[in-house]
Amino acid sequence: MSIESVLILGIGNTLLSDEGIGVQLVNRMQQQVGKIAGVEYLDGGTLSFTLAEPIARADGLIVADAARMGEKPGTLQVFHNQQMDSYLKGNRASVHEVSLGDLIDIARLSDTLPDQRCLVGIEPENLDWGETLSEAVEPAIEAGISEIVSILKTWGVLSD
Repeated sequence: MSIESVLILGIGNTLLSDEGIGVQLVNRMQQQVGKIAGVEYLDGGTLSFTLAEPIARADGLIVADAARMGEKPGTLQVFHNQQMDSYLKGNRASVHEVSLGDLIDIARLSDTLPDQRCLVGIEPENLDWGETLSEAVEPAIEAGISEIVSILKTWGVLSD
C-alpha cells in the first residue's frame, strides 16, 4: 500500500510546560520544514473525538506527544504500528477528554486505522503550569523533527 496522505498530529496542553511538547514539536516542524505534498499538520490540543475524522482520512499517522516511559526527561522513543497500540493500551490514564488509545480504538472499530502509524514520544520532566518547555526536554524538539522527517522518507512521502 502506498502512503499518499499523512497526518502529523501534535497533542498536549501548552499551558502545562512539557505536556505541550507534541504541539510545540509539530508547530515548529511546520515552520521549519514547511508544506509537504500529502501531509497535514494538526494541533490536536488535549484531544477530542473530532480528531477521529482527520485520522480516518490519513493513510499514515504520526503522533507527537509527551510520553511517560520511565526514562530520563527528554528521552525520545518512536513506537511503530503494533508497538504504538501496545504502548497506548498500557497507558490508559489520560488528562485529556479522550485518550489517544480511545481514538485508535475508534479508528480500528470503524475500519479507518492507518496501516502505518507511529508515536514519537518524549519523556516529560515538568507538567506544572508554564508555557515553556523544561531545559531537559527542549532539545528533543529538534530530535523529534529529525525522526519524523526520517519516517516520512521511509514511507516514501519525502525524498532525500
